[in-house]
Amino acid sequence: MADAVYDVAVVGGGLIGAAVALGLAAQDRRVLLIEPRRPAVVRGSLGMDLRTLALSPASRALLDSVGVWGRVEATPYRRMEVWEERGTRAMNFDAAMAGREELGWIVENGPLVEALWSTVDRQHGIRVHHGRLADLSAGADEVVLTLAAAADAAAAAPAVAAGPARARLLIAADGAASAVRQMLGVAVRSYDVGQMALATVVRTERPHEDTAYQRFLLDGPVALLPGRERHLSSVVWSQSPAEAERRRGLDDEAFAAELGRAVQHRLGAVEAVDRRLTFPLRQHIAERFNPHPRALLVGDAARVVHPLAGQGANLGLEDVRGVLEVLDGLAPGADPGSPGLWRAFDRRRGARARMMVGLMGALRQAYAAGDPLTQWLRNTGVGLLDGLVPLKRQIMVEAMGLGPVSRRA
Repeated sequence: MADAVYDVAVVGGGLIGAAVALGLAAQDRRVLLIEPRRPAVVRGSLGMDLRTLALSPASRALLDSVGVWGRVEATPYRRMEVWEERGTRAMNFDAAMAGREELGWIVENGPLVEALWSTVDRQHGIRVHHGRLADLSAGADEVVLTLAAAADAAAAAPAVAAGPARARLLIAADGAASAVRQMLGVAVRSYDVGQMALATVVRTERPHEDTAYQRFLLDGPVALLPGRERHLSSVVWSQSPAEAERRRGLDDEAFAAELGRAVQHRLGAVEAVDRRLTFPLRQHIAERFNPHPRALLVGDAARVVHPLAGQGANLGLEDVRGVLEVLDGLAPGADPGSPGLWRAFDRRRGARARMMVGLMGALRQAYAAGDPLTQWLRNTGVGLLDGLVPLKRQIMVEAMGLGPVSRRA
């Protein structure tokens, strides 16, 4: 395909980029996938990837449609308990309230991306360049890409060599620091979070029983998410940078004791702790998701949200679904970069991003407030909401990606 014009070039081969490439290939489109190196699976001492994702039923359906879901080990979570540091009430969500067996699934990031790439290997409609995008020029009829070799010799030999490549549509799925977004000159609106996340895996005295736990502390929320073994749970703990660095430096026994107190020993004693990762948290939204008729931003290249609701990956997969729905409605041979084609996508996905970033910011600020009046209002509101089963059911359906708001986005 040295002289061919690809239907779509996808920059970024993580979860979102690999998923959209597979979906496009399933529509019989010629796809170029650009990624510096094939992602590797890295597991910790307790046998799990330290990076896990909470995936909704809508995300599962998308991954199933591209032939991947049956190739990954997914742990269902059927119940969720949410409470706070200074409150006396809790919210309890049960999948049975929404007529389902599960609220969602916890999936390890590395094995999921590896399953995607194993599927990419078998897709004749996808060509891969293991290197980087050095430059691009978006014109009226096509996007001209300049492909560069990988910076390290350890990268796999590319199926598509360095040099120029042409595509009728460019999709940027290259993450929060998107090079494509910068090359296109797309501005980003950033929202100060002032927190870091600490991620690890722990073994606990009691089994998780397919239940996710989240407690809002004044310094940030901490979550225990069910692991693939009954006594293993993933930890995602949002907190100030100073506390994140301090807790990362604790010995395992001291960290286990602090974590146990933070979640009020919901699963008994914390018996073992894997290594701890810390990373800064940010929220931002790109000014445009369709900055050129022949260019789209998806996933973290388009928006990054706070992980407190576990919706980042689900929002990215909503982007993928939106892209595939638009292209599925095109006549065979129609131009995927025709003027105006992506206008509604840009509007809907931008509105959805602004709503989610605003919601995450409001929740974080509300639970960080420690004054007595705000605490009383919070506690009263939580107690009322927990008793309103129809409203709780609708919240669950939207979080699953099955409600009218998420389906319209």
